[in-house]
Amino acid sequence: MTMRERKGAYLAWITICLVWGTTFLGIRIALETFPVALLAGFRWLSAGLVLTLLLPMFGERLPPRRTWPSIALVGLLMNVLGNGLLVWAEQYVASGLTAVVAGMVPFWSVVVEAISPGGDRLTRRTLAGLATGFAGIVVLVWPQLTLGAAGGRMFVAGIVALQIGSLAWAIGTSYTKRHKLGATPIASSAVQMLFSGVVLLGVGTVLGEWPHVTFTARSLGALIYLSLAGSVIGYTAYVFTLKYLPVATVSLYAYVNPIIAVALGTLIAAEPFNSRIVIAAALVFGGIAIVRSTPRARSTKPIAVKAVA
Repeated sequence: MTMRERKGAYLAWITICLVWGTTFLGIRIALETFPVALLAGFRWLSAGLVLTLLLPMFGERLPPRRTWPSIALVGLLMNVLGNGLLVWAEQYVASGLTAVVAGMVPFWSVVVEAISPGGDRLTRRTLAGLATGFAGIVVLVWPQLTLGAAGGRMFVAGIVALQIGSLAWAIGTSYTKRHKLGATPIASSAVQMLFSGVVLLGVGTVLGEWPHVTFTARSLGALIYLSLAGSVIGYTAYVFTLKYLPVATVSLYAYVNPIIAVALGTLIAAEPFNSRIVIAAALVFGGIAIVRSTPRARSTKPIAVKAVA
């Protein structure tokens, strides 16, 4: 790797941290005038169209049609369920907290691997990491569980939705690792985004969301940012960094993104920030560190990206 390529790779990594750390706040802003399913649908469909148009620039083409059903399944798990539930949860969970909780995908990944054929069994160290991370979630939701108010119940529902979405993302990642999709990551992601956008727009139509769509410069700008910066630029930067930097280095974005999201949510959206949130986040990050420090976690190359909030 030349010095120029190294500098470009680290610049791309910084781009990932900054862009994906801001998408959580972008979702919160876009939700001011866009319903959940249509917001996610507009985002993924427009991102898929842009990425498809850019494929010739990367010297690539759309994957063979025989691979589309598998790619569509991954899109259903990761974008429709994973990201769709994240968007729904942000109606009730602060964007910074959403970033922290969504960062628990590694926990679900080791669970999915443990129950998959040929997967690695859970070790004591991994179990300790899982227990530490979920202790952080308990600290986070405990006041809402004890109060029992309507707002508290919806907050807990949002946390549960984030966990279900993270589990769906982990299953999609495991499926991707075990089934060759017959295409490069960028080409398969273009189809994945297109399919996800169409499905989410269909869900929004069934739910009757169209009459509730309104456009403001603020929310439309957030949607454009999510589509272009969050999905297209962020993902291509991620692929680029994986080509030139060690996986362990690239994966450090998972620690930086929540910090940026919490800071922006507190400063711009006046979201709550107190000692309980700090303790909960520390437990979650500590659990992630323990899980990632296992020999298997250090050697496994990430197949799919989870950060596109």
